[in-house]
Amino acid sequence: MNNSAAVLEQAVQQTGVSPQDLITALQCGEKTSKDRCGLSVLAGAWRLQFITGTKKTRKQAGVVLGAGRYLPKLIKIQLHYQVTTDDQGQVENSVAVGALQLTLTGPIKFWSKARCLAFDFTQLYINLGKLTLYKKRIKPEVADQDFYGQTLKEQAFFKYFWVTEQGIAARGRGGGLAIWARTKS
Repeated sequence: MNNSAAVLEQAVQQTGVSPQDLITALQCGEKTSKDRCGLSVLAGAWRLQFITGTKKTRKQAGVVLGAGRYLPKLIKIQLHYQVTTDDQGQVENSVAVGALQLTLTGPIKFWSKARCLAFDFTQLYINLGKLTLYKKRIKPEVADQDFYGQTLKEQAFFKYFWVTEQGIAARGRGGGLAIWARTKS
C-alpha cells in the first residue's frame, strides 16, 4: 500500500488525519490511480467523511469550508448505490440531522473507461423518523429513461480514483474532492 492509500485508509477509519494531509493524499491518489472498478464494487451505503468543495464554493464558504473539512457527526450525509445491470442502477443521497432526513433519488450510470459514476435526482423525500412528511417527483418520469441516453458531458458525476471495501474517494464534476466510508445501512 502506498503512503497516500494508507492516509486515505486512516481517514475513513477516523484516526485523526489532518485536513491538509488528507487533501495531499487525495490529490496524490488521484494522480497515481490506474485501478479499474465496476459499478458492483460501488454498490452499498457510503457515509460522506470529508469534502473540499470547488474553488467557487470555497470562495463563497470562506472560513466555514476552508481548503477542506471533515463533516460533523451531527450531520449524516450518505450515498446508497443499488445496481440493476452492469452499468446502471439507482442512487439515494440523504442528509439527516437527528430524526429529520431529506433524500434525493434517481438513476445512475457507470462509465467504466472514465471511472465515472453519473447520476441524476428525480425524486425527493422528507422523513421524520419512519414517517414520510413529503414525497414528490422533481422531474417527470421520462427523465429517468432520458438520463441513460445522455453523454457523460451532459451529466453530473463523480470520478472515482480510490475504491476499497472500507472507503471510496472521488472528484466531482465541479472539481471538489470527497471521501466516503462504507456503512452498514
